[in-house]
Parts: sequence; structure tokens; C-alpha cells
Amino acid sequence: KILMISQAGTLIAWMIFIVALIVPIESITSVESGAVGSFIITLPLLLLVFARALDGLTGGNISVANAYLSDISNDENRKANFGKMAMSASLGFIIGPALAGILGATVYRELLPVAGAALISVIALYFIWFHLPESKARLVDPDMKRPRIRKIFAVENKECYKMKNCQDTSWKAVFNLPNIPFMLLLYFLVFLAFSLFFAAFPMHALKTLGWNSFQLGLFFSILSGLMIMVQGPLLTLLSKHYSDQSLVLIGSLFLVAAFTFLVSNNTLIIYSSAALYALGNGLMWPSYLSILSKFGGDKQQGSVQGVANSAGSFASIIGLICGGFLYGLMGSVTFVIAAFILFVIFLLSFNLIRIGKVTLENTQNPE
Repeated sequence: KILMISQAGTLIAWMIFIVALIVPIESITSVESGAVGSFIITLPLLLLVFARALDGLTGGNISVANAYLSDISNDENRKANFGKMAMSASLGFIIGPALAGILGATVYRELLPVAGAALISVIALYFIWFHLPESKARLVDPDMKRPRIRKIFAVENKECYKMKNCQDTSWKAVFNLPNIPFMLLLYFLVFLAFSLFFAAFPMHALKTLGWNSFQLGLFFSILSGLMIMVQGPLLTLLSKHYSDQSLVLIGSLFLVAAFTFLVSNNTLIIYSSAALYALGNGLMWPSYLSILSKFGGDKQQGSVQGVANSAGSFASIIGLICGGFLYGLMGSVTFVIAAFILFVIFLLSFNLIRIGKVTLENTQNPE
């Protein structure tokens, strides 16, 4: 039901986006500022902002999907399943831009890509409703006196004192779970480093490397293709021989090298960086999500994944803003800063190995 609400919000947002592309451009007001420049606020612009805000307000589908995947996974296939999830996302990053480029090249320009995104949302709604069974049934208290929106969707839980073996699923309770604050810190730092890269690299490619939009798109397509290879067969193979904690450690070190290589202006080194990025991210991220899902337990997966996704979104806001600002100020040194953040993650990841050993000992010696 939560996925349905989230995806429906995305569909409505794309429909508003289509309206914004159709309505006539009418000026509402103008802004003259030394800080942000001069621009005109139009009706289509307001609709676009509203559409993106609505999609953000009804977001959370990624965290819910991760929680769902954890519910239907066990310790044997958890890491491989998260690798397949990441692999499907990488495949989307290849097909999506290519499809948008083809549709956008027609006389309808931006209208067809946005309509295509709306159609994909409809298809997603169909599969969620008809082909995605509920992973965990929730108890509903039929005698709730106060009407709540969650009761309408039949997800209003009984109070903990009315249930046996009840666990608090509030966001405050998430921070009280063992090891979760540490995992949230890693989540934040990973997204911060990646956001610096995604904000700075397009400017670096256009200004320093002299690439055009096609070359930039080709780079990201090759990067996504390499990540599919790593997150699929390679991760499945390595997961049989290495623990999640070890793969996080190894992957973060590869990412440090990848971001450091981006300082170069040599195309061969830049593409070597893409290979290292794909190898590092493909090994680290699914393994990290696997560890996070284990720490979340059976009852609090959704809450843990939701808080973690919020931490990542907050880091993305900071990283995307600072990435553009830092690149304008220091150029390619921005990638060194991202590499330093990943090196901090590498050092912190040794604590994951310690936590894993303690957890294993507690499992073998429960008394």
C-alpha cells in the first residue's frame, strides 16, 4: 500500500509536469538578485516546482522496496538480492537516458520523455497492485476511536501495550537500535561523497575535459554497464567467499582510488576511474544494504530503511549544492575531497568487521 501511494504520487507529479509543458508561458514576477542572479518566475516554472515537490512528498519507494526485499530474503541470498536490485537500477540508468534522448529528438521535444516517464509509472502501479503480495501482514485495531489516515489504508497498528512481542517502529526508536546510528553515519557519508561527484563531474567533463553531451552520456552509460557486471555475476561469485563487511571495506578502497583518478585530464585515466568506481560501488553498496537490513530486524525494516533514506537525501542536498560550489572554487580538487570522505568510510568500515565478529560470537554463545 505504501508503494502504491508513493508511485501514485510520482504519476500525478509527471502529469502535472506534462501540463507545465503545455500551458502558455505567462510571467508572474521577476527576481533581481546579486546572490542568485536575475530570472523570471512563470506559471510553467511554478507547476514544475510543485510537481517535483509532490514527487518528493510522496517519495520513499526506494526505502520501502529495500525493506520489502529484506523481508523476502534470508542470510544466504540477502547480499545477492540487493546486488540484483542495484543491478536493475544501473540498467535503468542506461535505458532511461537513451530512451529520453531518442524521444526528445522528435518534434515533441521534452513532452515525449515526460509522457514516457508517466507511462512507466502506470506500468509500475500495475505490477505493484497485481503482482506484489504483501510481505508482512500488519495487525489492525478495529476499535480505534480517533480516525486516522493510516487506518483508512488498513495499516494502523495497535499500540505496543496491546500486542505481544511488539517493537516500536518510530524514527526515534530506530536510533536506539544497536549499531544503527553508526550505519546511518556511513549512509550519510556515502551519499555525500557520491553527490559531490555527480554535481562536479558534468562541469569537469564539459569545462576541463572538453566533452560534449554525447561523450558525457557515453561515459555514464559505460559506467552503468560496468556496474551491472559487478553487481550481478561478480558480486554473486565473491559473496560466496567474502563477508559483507569485507566487501564494504574493499569496495570503499576502490572508490577512494576512483575519485582520486578523476583529478587527471587524461581520458584513459578517467575511464579507468569509471572501472574502479563500478567495482567499488558494485561491491560496497549492496553489501552495506545487506548489513543494514540485518541490523534492522524483522519488525523495524521499513523504519530503518526510511530513516536511512532520509539521511541519504539530506546528504544529497548538501553534496549537490556544495559540489557545484566547490568545483567553481577549487576545480578538480573537489574529487579529492570526495576521495577523502570515502577514505574516512574505509577507516570506519573496520568497525563493521568488529561488529560482525561480536554478533557472530553472540550467536554462537547466546548465554
